[in-house]
Amino acid sequence: MQDSPANASLDTSLALHKFGVGQPVRRKEDETLLRGKGRYTDDCNLPGQFYAVMVRSPHPHGIIRGIGTEAAKAMPGVCAIYTGADLAVAGYAPFSSGLPLKSRDGTPLKQTHHGALATDKVRFVGEPVAFVVAKTVAQARDAAEAVELDIDPLPAVTDAEAAMQPGAPQLYDHIENNVALDYHFGDTAAVNAAFTAAAHVTTLDIENTRVAAVPMEPRVGLASYDQQNGRYTIQLPTQGVSGNRNTLAKLLGVPTDKVRVLTGQVGGSFGMKNISYPEYICILHAAKALGRPVKWTDERSTSFLSDSQGRGQQIRAELALDAGGRFLAIRLSGTGNLGAQITGVAPLPLSLNTGKNIGSVYRTPLLSVDIKCVVTNVTLMGAYRGAGRPEANYFLERLIDRAADEMGIDRLTLRKRNFIKPTQMPFTACSGVTYDSGDFAGVFGQALEQSDYDGFAKRKKDARKAGKLRGIAVGSYLEVTAPPNPELGKIVFEEGGTVRLITGTLDYGQGHATPFAQVLSTFLGVPFERIRLEQGDSDIVHTGNGTGGSRSITASGMAIVEASQKVIAKGKSAAAHLLETAEADIEFADGRFTVAGTDRSIGIMDLAQRLRGAELPEGVPSSLDVDHTTEGVPSAFPNGCHVAEVEIDPDTGVTRVVRYTAVNDFGTVVNPMIVAGQLHGGVAQGIGQALMEKVSYNADGQPITGSLQDYALPRAEDIPLMTVGDHPVPAKTNPLGTKGCGEAGCAGSLATIVNAALDALKDYGVTTLDMPLTPEKVWRAIHDAKAKTKTAA
Repeated sequence: MQDSPANASLDTSLALHKFGVGQPVRRKEDETLLRGKGRYTDDCNLPGQFYAVMVRSPHPHGIIRGIGTEAAKAMPGVCAIYTGADLAVAGYAPFSSGLPLKSRDGTPLKQTHHGALATDKVRFVGEPVAFVVAKTVAQARDAAEAVELDIDPLPAVTDAEAAMQPGAPQLYDHIENNVALDYHFGDTAAVNAAFTAAAHVTTLDIENTRVAAVPMEPRVGLASYDQQNGRYTIQLPTQGVSGNRNTLAKLLGVPTDKVRVLTGQVGGSFGMKNISYPEYICILHAAKALGRPVKWTDERSTSFLSDSQGRGQQIRAELALDAGGRFLAIRLSGTGNLGAQITGVAPLPLSLNTGKNIGSVYRTPLLSVDIKCVVTNVTLMGAYRGAGRPEANYFLERLIDRAADEMGIDRLTLRKRNFIKPTQMPFTACSGVTYDSGDFAGVFGQALEQSDYDGFAKRKKDARKAGKLRGIAVGSYLEVTAPPNPELGKIVFEEGGTVRLITGTLDYGQGHATPFAQVLSTFLGVPFERIRLEQGDSDIVHTGNGTGGSRSITASGMAIVEASQKVIAKGKSAAAHLLETAEADIEFADGRFTVAGTDRSIGIMDLAQRLRGAELPEGVPSSLDVDHTTEGVPSAFPNGCHVAEVEIDPDTGVTRVVRYTAVNDFGTVVNPMIVAGQLHGGVAQGIGQALMEKVSYNADGQPITGSLQDYALPRAEDIPLMTVGDHPVPAKTNPLGTKGCGEAGCAGSLATIVNAALDALKDYGVTTLDMPLTPEKVWRAIHDAKAKTKTAA
């Protein structure tokens, strides 16, 4: 039996070459998104829906004496007003973090166990204390403003170090000195001995500033409840539907099959939308109580109060070196600011992830990490692009540049002297993590070449003639991607000739549909244009760990490859029946099952169609569909080297990134165009944090960066053209050899930009500055240095 001409295999091979792994295929969703045809949560509406508006605390800390709702309830269109007391009667579980982190004394992370609405105390400005449901948004907003809050203010503390001091305001009775986690890693005695024996020790006190995620799309929720089957449905922008379903079910106190989470397009997240929030429980409660759908849409001003924020560490970083400049040990100590509530993975970036990533690409034998994670009267902390990886890299690369200056060793030489060598792989880093692959010196050398590092002296001279200070910095990075977690790879051959691919990661801007289809097309030979990705319905995506930690192409990729292997196995059995031969004689290549040594074959798409409704003997599969979940995919180790050049106007302090080069080892690159885009985006966020972004509070705990008028974000004019290079060393821990790329731009850019600025300021004797390098801060550093020089003279 033969279903197609002999040249079909050739045609398939050409198609696979065009759309297979490694090709810069354009993103499938671009036409939809660029034409404004995307379907975001705020685009969704249900018949008869009501609207919710939150009532938030205006105080950073205080005792709730009463919440007056009577006047607000009498206002036009108001359907209901709920307080924490109402939710308490419903018996919802408190929000908490499921991380198994322990303090140095072995006690577990102390939980804040907070409800969706505050009942006794408020602990940050913006904490929800009630919510109004009305027939229109305007009516709900008017009524929310009419709710009367009787709150006795208490002293507030916003700084983590201050929060640990005797006499500081205590947020929770059971969290002594506000320290929720006293994290420790390493052999303290051995590290201290290495520092004692060191020929040189470099020490830096570094602030890693708190930043806001500020995605283009704010958080939104549309909740409904089916009274007949007792089932909740909520439409949300998330980073993974199955994980959010599980969390919401736990909070609601119902089985997971009683909750359905739907996600359409997502307008950015950067880690912030990967957790459940109080507003979601509130609208689910209201939908059940009122028997009507309830919609809530955040506004930009309240997102600055209620969305989880990132970074937020005060660290003393120390590096011990021998006389030749070889690294002996790293010591980190300090604090991480958790904000007022602990949920999701909040303590992880501040503690464990910082320690796991600090070893980077260097042969440092010893490490100790001592970081206290502290609750304060500010907005809650969460994951933010990189979640500990950029932080760790920033600390180390700042240390290396300072050590080079102090020891009189060239910055490049010092790094080269300490690189892990390819011949040392697999290499167990000081963090205890074992790297499987990498050519760090090779990446470094390629970055120097592509950036024209040798030509910098001329560019610096030209800048000086123009009245500008020019600096350059080179920095390596390595990331330990997300820990092993199972992932879904489900393949369904549909009647219309399309192939539905279902996996538990979720696209919130990365462009999953294209590279995932490239993988499936490569391994199964199905037509690229017929592959349809589905990630946004928890009824279909029954398993999955979402997108985060640069895991998507590695985890979903492995799931797709393994599921493809199962499809091929089923296909061989079915093809053997249809082609009337033994299964052992069936070969598969380029999307076709062929009887070995003959021209008798059948394409995979035709085979799937013929099996549909066919009468088949026992043992012959009735479809090629596969529902497969991988075991946990091991972490991978993307790495690279970035080179940044900045120019500073000494008269204004304005700092601009004028050249940028990034050479990366992302292992196997499935789609170089998308990878370059991810790199560009990460660097842009790094530029933002390095030069302008910082969430700030006044002495009373009131936020002073509450809108885009006072929280600066990078614009197109702030982002230089970038040179991006690849130096791939495929990972050995997954079948595709991928390493992940989504957070690498942040990981490489922070230290490189700051170090480049400090290089430009060397002539003034400026040796350290904390992010963000705002014009005022840089100008003041220059003038303070000038004044000091004049005084000394």
